[in-house]
Amino acid sequence: MTTASPLRDRLRAAMLDARRARDAETTSTLRTALAALENAEAVPAGARAGALEDAPVGAGATEAERRQLTDADELAVLDAEITSLLEAGRAYACSVPERAAAARRAAQTLTGLRGD
Repeated sequence: MTTASPLRDRLRAAMLDARRARDAETTSTLRTALAALENAEAVPAGARAGALEDAPVGAGATEAERRQLTDADELAVLDAEITSLLEAGRAYACSVPERAAAARRAAQTLTGLRGD
């Protein structure tokens, strides 16, 4: 189940446009940003050890509700993705200029969709 929000709607619409334009780089950037938002909703699994007979039984017995992100939480996740891309651009600047340029373009794409 996917969560709807203004930011995710913008990202999904832009990804659809990128896919129609066969723009693999932008599609990949947007897919990664959406995945980061989905991952941020995941509930951390607690490491537990115990007897097998004490384990929950049945379909869905171990399911947990996903966290609900606020708009500010989603922007924080997107900002972290943008920061990561900018850092990658700086790291690759001397050794692999093509990757540095791609990382900067990806950061620019996400910044444009941030929707302040």
